Amino acid sequence: MKKLLPNLTSVFLGFTFWTAGMVKLYAGHQFIGWIGPPWLVERLAEFDLGLYASFIAVCQITIGFMLLTTRYKLIGSIMMIPMILNILMVTISQHWRGTPYVLTVLLAMNLYLLWQYRDFFWPLIEEGENGGKLQTRNTKSRQGHVTWLAGLGLQLISVPVSFLNLPLAFSLAGAGVIIGVLSFRVDLVLLRKTARQSLN
Repeated sequence: MKKLLPNLTSVFLGFTFWTAGMVKLYAGHQFIGWIGPPWLVERLAEFDLGLYASFIAVCQITIGFMLLTTRYKLIGSIMMIPMILNILMVTISQHWRGTPYVLTVLLAMNLYLLWQYRDFFWPLIEEGENGGKLQTRNTKSRQGHVTWLAGLGLQLISVPVSFLNLPLAFSLAGAGVIIGVLSFRVDLVLLRKTARQSLN
């Protein structure tokens, strides 16, 4: 239960923002998602802010994917704070009702995630001094990182593909999520291989 709730929170936040970014950039906004608006790029383009809106969408995809796959919860939740605050300022300036309250709840959930990694922050404040023992986390491998990046790459590739072949784009996005999650499996296999080699 100690790890389950943070992971479920990470998956929920990740899914929320990953889909929010994908639906903004997909052809005809034909992607799943429960928060929006999907037409943000078009709306902000009226104020010559279309590129900024596209940048927000790409950030949502990237950060959301970090949290959805749970591989980079700490980095993703740190990056999520300025992203949520940027979106919050846009919604307030555009006088969108309800959305600021939803974003406030999502921000609180993100702060809960950051609290799980509070042992990492004292060294940042002290600029290198470790004020206490860091909790041990699962070992990650370089191959696992590359595998995860391949999954993220498929997300970004699926966006232009959606304008040519929507089912193929969905398949690429789905495969990317599976590959991102399987990056943990790559770590495990390599860890076991290293352990066997050290015993021989």
